[in-house]
Amino acid sequence: MKNFRFNSRFRLVKTVLLALLLSACGSSHPDDRQQQPAAEPAAAEAAQPVTAQNGDRVLTFEQPPKRAVTLNQHTTEIMLALGLADRMAGTAYLDDRILPEYQEAYEKIPVLSKTYPSKEVLLAAEPDFVYAGWKSAFTDKAVGTVEELEKLGIKAYLHQSSNMTSPTLEDVYTDIRNIGRIFRVEAKADELIARMNERMEQIAKRIGQPEKPPRVFVYDSGEDQPLTAANNYMTRLIAMAGGKNIFDDIPKGWATVNWEEVVNRQPDVMVIVDYGDKTVEQKRELLLSKKELADLPAIRNQKLIVLPLSAAAEGVRAPMALEALAKGFYPEKFQD
Repeated sequence: MKNFRFNSRFRLVKTVLLALLLSACGSSHPDDRQQQPAAEPAAAEAAQPVTAQNGDRVLTFEQPPKRAVTLNQHTTEIMLALGLADRMAGTAYLDDRILPEYQEAYEKIPVLSKTYPSKEVLLAAEPDFVYAGWKSAFTDKAVGTVEELEKLGIKAYLHQSSNMTSPTLEDVYTDIRNIGRIFRVEAKADELIARMNERMEQIAKRIGQPEKPPRVFVYDSGEDQPLTAANNYMTRLIAMAGGKNIFDDIPKGWATVNWEEVVNRQPDVMVIVDYGDKTVEQKRELLLSKKELADLPAIRNQKLIVLPLSAAAEGVRAPMALEALAKGFYPEKFQD
């Protein structure tokens, strides 16, 4: 009996000592004391101001914007692609339907206007950041100038690649990276760019090295004189797709030309930009009905490709635009 009580007491003391030892180790280990503040550097880094070059302006953000408003579809889709719908207080000016993968998130964001909202409508959304695709947004006829917005404490970012001559894909990526930095989602921006690059490389491999790139005329609008892509982003996409824009020698983004010069340059393919008051069918009928164009290879062979403006803009749809052009230029390479 004594042995039993002794053994019981011994086991009890042993259990208590073991518990105390484990408790002491758990609360006072030097490694634990060093590991607890490990998250502090990341938090401190997030609290640091971020600067972004935007044209000739340098924007400084003490913290990520919380109430952003996007103007123009390609900027809206960049924000949604970066998972920033919860930071958006409003959006405006779609050219066509939003991409299906972003539709659910888009539907939760207030639509301020079908085109540019007035300054009063914009301010009613209480934005702290306005992100526009085209410089026409930051005028007195739209939401007001950049300087006016900044006086009201609203940061304004103009999508750089949409407002320069001869932008490259890297210029588009610079905009995406800037938005990633401003909102502190750099990793998502890098992932988005990597996905776009991967898809475009796959398309480029299928195109290969064309022996004779097709001559391409881009028809934007205009009946008496056509507005066409000159030395701009679409020209870069056409070249990546294995074609050559017949008006890439004009040193500006868009240009009004005459039909006689279109005939002189003998395009093999025509690209119709889908947007505006005229439907694709109306634009197509105009091109097919013009007598002076009847003998052009593009018209004889009915090589007319439709490209939505949202895909032709400098945004996340670059792989879609490249694929649409490549399939139009070289359908035999995309049979499957």
